[in-house]
Amino acid sequence: MAPKKSTRASTRAADSCTVDVTPKDDVSREEVDVKKPIRGKRSASDSSDKKKKSVPTSIPLFSHWLMKSEPETRLEYGVDVKFGIEDLKALPNKTGCWDGVRNYQARNFMRDMREGHVAFFYHSNCKEPGIAGVMEVVKVAYVDHTQFDKKDVHFDASSKADNPKWSMVDVRYQRMLQRFIPLSELKKYHLKHRATGGPLKSMALFTSARLSVQPLTPEEFQFVLDLETKEPI
Repeated sequence: MAPKKSTRASTRAADSCTVDVTPKDDVSREEVDVKKPIRGKRSASDSSDKKKKSVPTSIPLFSHWLMKSEPETRLEYGVDVKFGIEDLKALPNKTGCWDGVRNYQARNFMRDMREGHVAFFYHSNCKEPGIAGVMEVVKVAYVDHTQFDKKDVHFDASSKADNPKWSMVDVRYQRMLQRFIPLSELKKYHLKHRATGGPLKSMALFTSARLSVQPLTPEEFQFVLDLETKEPI
């Protein structure tokens, strides 16, 4: 699930493993705000954050990601879980926590994330799913507080404070893609590359479609990024 609460943003620069996400045709990307962190109305950095350390992580195999969220209204236990890229952009410092992930593999991928890693913001469970923009990881995995909140749709009664199951990261909006890249177009490339060879032949979006957090190889990420300046197929 997507972030619903604004957080404090890190000012640490992206590491050397990130791909340049500036459009190839010199269309200027929107500036990433790295000023003094702003405490939002619904900050993820509550008092419990001071007591809970970040989740230890191993050396990551990936540095590029695809993260899914729902941009259209959907009620779950009476709560609207809608969160699109425009919602992230509207948060203080354009930063939010990616909470509510309740799949172990997706959680483990988030635990592999580092500050400066880049991710596609993927709109899912909507009329036209696809990639809308780019964001940056600005805080490594730490305890997802929503698992302990009985009023939250992602409450997990089996998770204990002394041994929490679930983690989240903080992400910051970077920019919209020059054009929305729909799932239907990506599937065409996937099928073509699977038959003839190409960057998207093993893309997790099609081989592990149910995962809300997925790794991308640098080649996959760059190929998709380059599509924004090409005509749809």
